[in-house]
Amino acid sequence: MLRIHFTGEDLARIRIAAEPDPLWELLISMNRLRRRDAGVIYGSWLKETLPQVPASTRALTALAPPVGYSVDFLTAAAGAGLDHRIEALRATPLPQVHTDLREFTRRNPTRRLPLWSRELVTGEATGLGRMADAADAYFAAVLTPYWDRIRVQVNRDRSRRSTTLLNGGWDAVLSTLHPSARWDYPVLHLDYPVDQELHLRGRGLLLQPSFFCRHAPTTFADPTLSPVLVYPIEHQVDWAAPRTGSADGRALATLVGPTRAVLLHAVADGTASTGELARRASTTAPNASRHIAALREVSLVSSHRHRNTMLHTVTDLGLALLSGADPLLPVRPG
Repeated sequence: MLRIHFTGEDLARIRIAAEPDPLWELLISMNRLRRRDAGVIYGSWLKETLPQVPASTRALTALAPPVGYSVDFLTAAAGAGLDHRIEALRATPLPQVHTDLREFTRRNPTRRLPLWSRELVTGEATGLGRMADAADAYFAAVLTPYWDRIRVQVNRDRSRRSTTLLNGGWDAVLSTLHPSARWDYPVLHLDYPVDQELHLRGRGLLLQPSFFCRHAPTTFADPTLSPVLVYPIEHQVDWAAPRTGSADGRALATLVGPTRAVLLHAVADGTASTGELARRASTTAPNASRHIAALREVSLVSSHRHRNTMLHTVTDLGLALLSGADPLLPVRPG
């Protein structure tokens, strides 16, 4: 059982991550591959991906077993975007490495550390460099071809959580994060492989929706790291199917303009802020705001304020336009 202890200050500092986390998805996807734990959701991805896994991935799996403790520093590296996270992994402080290796040995007594782990212990650049290069190669071969579709699935979950937040507050969000979730203020209880307590102590909590997380949520073993709860999302079964309809995309761009077409697609992927949508459309926030206002004027997008952030959601009319349905006819739910 995982028990997360909140204060009133922590409730005010909960955040829902805007994007899938590249290093968490890297770690958990490796577990999926090694367990052959695919099922309907990951079956085609696993079949296509297995032959592409680089040999260098062994440098990661040596410290990240499919069951049990994986070193925290593999996913703890901070930064925006994959490149920054990889470089932060390469520069992991030596005390963090030592702490995690001791924890690895304690929690996985039957697993032997690889010989090259001595480079990690002594702080040689080649040790962390080996892991950073392996992470970069794995991501490029296994995750990059699917990353846009993974992002869409995570954004859909974020949209659902945002709607739950607006309708029921953080109590409703925390209570519905996972089937095992039990929110009894000030403690959130969740199924977990080991018994663990996490005291937030005013640091807040990042809720990180994960594409490859399938069963129980996960978090760091080290309570001093920035608190995060990685939890599984619901998937569309056909998420891996190739996308079609480029002609329809061109028609939409002709109808509303290319930037507004990109923004409408981005909003449909999940409730998002103006800044997030601007990044998706490769434009500035003021320009994105003007285009969103135009989409809102014709009822394709709705907007609402949450705290200091304006969030945007696609309307039924907008979905009808994107799906090719007759936008003049009512859209039946489901």
